[in-house]
Amino acid sequence: MNKRRIFIAINLPDGIKKKLVDWQRKCLPAEALAKAGDKINWVRKENLHITLIFIGYVTDDETYEICKMTKEVAKKHQPFFINLKRITIGPPGTTPRMFWAEGEESQELANLQNDLENGSNTRVFKPHITLARFKNQIARDLPEINDNFAYSIPVETIEVMQSNLKRTGPEYTILESINLEGNEN
Repeated sequence: MNKRRIFIAINLPDGIKKKLVDWQRKCLPAEALAKAGDKINWVRKENLHITLIFIGYVTDDETYEICKMTKEVAKKHQPFFINLKRITIGPPGTTPRMFWAEGEESQELANLQNDLENGSNTRVFKPHITLARFKNQIARDLPEINDNFAYSIPVETIEVMQSNLKRTGPEYTILESINLEGNEN
C-alpha cells in the first residue's frame, strides 16, 4: 500500500524566504563556520515554512480525509499575522540542534493548531522556522546567536504538504492550499 509522509504548514512569502536565506549566508563568522564544517544542514529556500502539525505516513484515503478536515477547520479561521522576532539557536531548554527564526506567541495560531489537532492541544503555539539543523556536539563551537528579525507574516492559507525524503534532503510538495475563510459558524 502506497503511503505519503504528510504535514500541515504555513508557507512563507518569497520576500521573507529571501531575508532568511540572506541571514543564512552571513549568520556566523567564518571561523565558527570552518569549525562546524559541513556538519550544518541548511534548509533550502523552497523548504522554509512553519509546521503546524506533523502527521506522518498515511494512505491516499487518509490523505483525502486530512485535506477534507483541513478545509473544514480553515472555514472557521480568519486570516491573521505571525510576528517573527529573532533568530536564535534552539530549542530552548535543551542542547541546541537548530538555528531558527522564532515568532511571538499567537492566540490565532494556537486556535488554528488546536482545531487541526481536534482540540487535543492546550498550549499556546510559539511558531518557528527551522533554518538549519546540526548535531549536538557542534553547539559547543557556535557563538551565542540572538539576532533581531522583526517581520510580520500574513497567514491567509494553510497547506497540506507531502515530504519526500531524499539523500540530498527533503523535497516538499503542496498537495492542497486552503484559504482561511473566517466564518465562525
